[in-house]
Amino acid sequence: MEAIDPAYGTTTLLLMAAGAVALLLFLIMKVRLHAFVSLVLVSVLTAIAVGFPLADIPDVLMFGFADTIGSVALLVAFGVMLGRLLEITGGAQVLADTLINRFGERRAPLALGTAALLFGFPIFFDAGLVVFLPIILTVARRFGGSLLLYALPAAGAFAAMHAIVPPHPGPVAASEVLGADIGLTLLVGLPVAVVSWYVGVLLVSRFLGSRIHVSLPDVVFGEARDARGRGEADRADGAGEERLGERPPSFGTVLGLLLIPLVLISFDTVLSTLTTAGVIDEGEDWAEFLGLLGFTPVALLITVIAAILVLGRPRAPMGKVGDIVDGALGPICSIILITGAGGMFGGVLELSGIGSALSDSLSGLGMSLIVQAFVIATLLRVAQGSATVALTTASGLIAGAARAAELSDLRLTLLVVAVAAGATVLSHVNDSGFWLVSRFFGMDVKTTLRTWTVMETTLGLSAFLIALGLWTVV
Repeated sequence: MEAIDPAYGTTTLLLMAAGAVALLLFLIMKVRLHAFVSLVLVSVLTAIAVGFPLADIPDVLMFGFADTIGSVALLVAFGVMLGRLLEITGGAQVLADTLINRFGERRAPLALGTAALLFGFPIFFDAGLVVFLPIILTVARRFGGSLLLYALPAAGAFAAMHAIVPPHPGPVAASEVLGADIGLTLLVGLPVAVVSWYVGVLLVSRFLGSRIHVSLPDVVFGEARDARGRGEADRADGAGEERLGERPPSFGTVLGLLLIPLVLISFDTVLSTLTTAGVIDEGEDWAEFLGLLGFTPVALLITVIAAILVLGRPRAPMGKVGDIVDGALGPICSIILITGAGGMFGGVLELSGIGSALSDSLSGLGMSLIVQAFVIATLLRVAQGSATVALTTASGLIAGAARAAELSDLRLTLLVVAVAAGATVLSHVNDSGFWLVSRFFGMDVKTTLRTWTVMETTLGLSAFLIALGLWTVV
């Protein structure tokens, strides 16, 4: 769908958006109305308030909901099946133990973050988070303390790679719009992502984790318990429940299973990048076939089937394996619906014209181009929630000025990083990713704002400051 012509001025639209967010927070945090009900209700009221024709409102609501839930539901469902098999066979424990033995107990968050940075190169944020969830929870269960110490470094690593580094769609699209070289964007974006992750995520997660305690959730993998004070025998069996099979899988087996989506998704993302760059002719059958295998839901489907055959079937009859993966799906219905409703709210704001009105009022600001890029992307991100929309819209707004300035290739790349940084900060209730993190890690809205929103902001600010520093010396 296309956005409507704004029925009100920019100031009025922005006040409406702020009012909608405030109402949503009031309903969830004060009234204690269920997040899914609150999101749908506020979406309907906002659609009416901004002036959508009443007959079009159902389509407006379904625009964001269907788009979000269509991508998230399959990823979460397949991911939680894989996670449950890794959990109950001891595979997650094996991987966690190996990581800790290599890095040491004190560096467990660094180990998780480093692994997530590697896996996050081709894998999108939501898919990577789903695959890594059992490993995060297993490490957190083993060592105790706040879940934030282990969850934020891994989740932040996926967020950093997804926002800044090609071949992810956001930086690729921004590079295309701004005329930046994708290869150079990769070479510059990768170290920027790593440094900004270390400063804006790992160090910040230590600070937040030492002050805010988040217990292990019981949303996905059964009863959560703090690992402190538990015996070695209890630690050995994960969550203290019956394990499938007498011996856990080997580290090589677990790593191989996790590499399946990594490799397959690489087919799709890398081939798309090469096709966009003209290295591969569009419409090549072999490239399209590999792209299908690398389509994230298909890649996770293949991985789940492999896990059933490698982890489940050798240890139990197929009927019992089916019961295990079926049982994993029930608790995630709330996650999927709330995430979809978050997409609905963001979609209403996107189609209302708030983003366009904001863009028109900001595009002519008299400030440095790189600062203008960051500010525009940030305000678009706050106004309508979607990082991808904020990134692509902001890139289009400054593309003309960038061409007129005849910038060097490196400065064009730094503009891409600045836009990506602005599209990362201040994730809040109109962002479906906010709700995914909130539900997965069992945090209420207030805690998610104090932790995830803060971390996303420090991550984006770190990336922007690095880009700004380089801009001043090149």
